[in-house]
Amino acid sequence: MAYPQTRMRRLRASAGLRGLVRETELRAGQLVAPMFVSQDGPPHEPIATMPGVERLSISAAVAHAREAGALGIGAVMLFGVPAEKDEHGSGAWDEEGVVQLATRAIKQALPDGPLVITDVCLCEYSDHGHCGVLRDDGAVDNDATVELLARTAVSHARAGADLVAPSDMMDGRVGTIRAELDGEGFADTPILAYSAKFASAFYGPFRDAAGSTPAFGDRRSYQLDPANGREAVREALLDVQEGADMVMVKPALAYGDLIGAIKRATCLPLAAYNVSGEYAMVKAAAAAGYLDERAAVLEILTSLRRAGADTIITYHALDAARWLAAEAL
Repeated sequence: MAYPQTRMRRLRASAGLRGLVRETELRAGQLVAPMFVSQDGPPHEPIATMPGVERLSISAAVAHAREAGALGIGAVMLFGVPAEKDEHGSGAWDEEGVVQLATRAIKQALPDGPLVITDVCLCEYSDHGHCGVLRDDGAVDNDATVELLARTAVSHARAGADLVAPSDMMDGRVGTIRAELDGEGFADTPILAYSAKFASAFYGPFRDAAGSTPAFGDRRSYQLDPANGREAVREALLDVQEGADMVMVKPALAYGDLIGAIKRATCLPLAAYNVSGEYAMVKAAAAAGYLDERAAVLEILTSLRRAGADTIITYHALDAARWLAAEAL
């Protein structure tokens, strides 16, 4: 029936009515808190381009994970900042590497705490900043890189990682990682694949935090063109065929259409990565008084859930969890 019998505003008239018919739920348990863990640095080292985010020592990372768990956050995600780098990124699969040490420390201190997800890539560990081994012509060698990524994933699983998350965008890496995990006795370790990772302008603060800016060139030869939606769906479907347990869209804010499309195409749990540049934009606007940070963040995170994300990786995770808890009182 049309107006005046149908009045859409009836169910918006009070907070109770709005809550009764709310379509999308946002919970702390759906959030993942990324952490930059430093092997050779102070306990807390502020990151200028990411206000409120710090590089953490291993002991500080344990404390941060404990706080995240107390707030009901579902998982933490570890990115390593190694003391040394080399051309092959060998620190990535070092059994005494920073992510391996941090994973063991967190799992030992917090056996019932948040899940530990580990980023599987070589960019933070290579002296050239690219996500893989370089050929003589400077291009990334896909197949040689895949073997090292699988070795890295196994080392993370051995350290106790609950999920491993390859972020490199090499062809075939999910299948190789799955085979290596299974062969080494880690058949139950899930893979969260960065299936649709775009060559985005929104990664700058992360590269500052992790020291992973490429020394030359860019990553457009392996990360997705932001203009290509169908290609992103195809990438995700290939990861499903290779054994991915979850898929990811990164960045998140400008890619809501692909969050929905990939969720529908794969029928797998989907994570959206609310990346560093998206975080920094909100922080800068809030600092300037242009918007209400709390309201903007919760609106953004809710929109990602509405688009189809089951899990959201966000640097606002701890603040968002506190805000959600306050709303529930």
